Amino acid sequence: MPIEAQRLAAHTRLALVLIWLTPLLWTVNQVSARIAPGVVAPHVLALGRWSLAGLVLTVLARQELWRMRQWVWATWYQALILGGCGMWICGAWVYIAGQSTSAMNISLIYASSPIMIAVGSVLWLGETFSKRQMLGVALALIGVAHVVVRGDWSHLTQVELVAGDLWILAAAIAWAAYALLQKKWHSPLSATARLATICIGGVVLLLPFAVWELASVDTPPLSQAALGLVVLTAVVPGLGAYWIYGWTQKILGTSRVAVTLYLGPLYAALAAWLLLNEPMGWHHLAGALLILSGVGLVMAFKRPE
Repeated sequence: MPIEAQRLAAHTRLALVLIWLTPLLWTVNQVSARIAPGVVAPHVLALGRWSLAGLVLTVLARQELWRMRQWVWATWYQALILGGCGMWICGAWVYIAGQSTSAMNISLIYASSPIMIAVGSVLWLGETFSKRQMLGVALALIGVAHVVVRGDWSHLTQVELVAGDLWILAAAIAWAAYALLQKKWHSPLSATARLATICIGGVVLLLPFAVWELASVDTPPLSQAALGLVVLTAVVPGLGAYWIYGWTQKILGTSRVAVTLYLGPLYAALAAWLLLNEPMGWHHLAGALLILSGVGLVMAFKRPE
């Protein structure tokens, strides 16, 4: 086997392992969103998170960024748009939504994002998607809903839409756009360098809103707890999850990676059982079976890029 083919095969195997880790890292952001109200303002938290993450990434990729500076400058609008979708809307707006909507609503609405990505990948990016993969997406979606409603589907009739749900819907659409545009706009940059440029774009958009929040009398003062949330969200769901997502998407394809987001509610339930001693119910096990079966069906079929 040629060296290049061996390297690609090794990267594919590694990507197939790492994609299972991404939703776990993102659960840290969901927990932080519930802790943040009263501790740190939404845009201030998002700005601190992505400023720190962007600084680390820029230092790591400084030589590549300098070498590719002409290309980086020529595509500044891509960094601004991707930063707006991934760091501003999917950052601060999620924290805003957490102030008024429930965890159930957040999970149900965000579950639409992988579907939008799958459809967009076929219609816009030209990726193929088999009937068995479509079945996998449907099974995973049903599994997520089963976990969220705790096995009682009548709970769906009790869902009340509030203002926060519109913020989450916008975030779900923005994440789909972020994933699709990253694949659409092919980049010669490494995953580290490209994420650094996107962070810069996000920080540029977040800055005026964060300044406005800091000037407000209702904004919580910066504290040790607030700085702790900034560091936590920058390192785990920021540097960790976003880097892995961008890198694995290049290897495996957009819709294939997106479906693993359905593992998020399952991981959250498992973490609550292990760390908070919350009971594990039959609805968790049934949902896990559906989600894992669905993800397995999607992962089993490699599509041409």
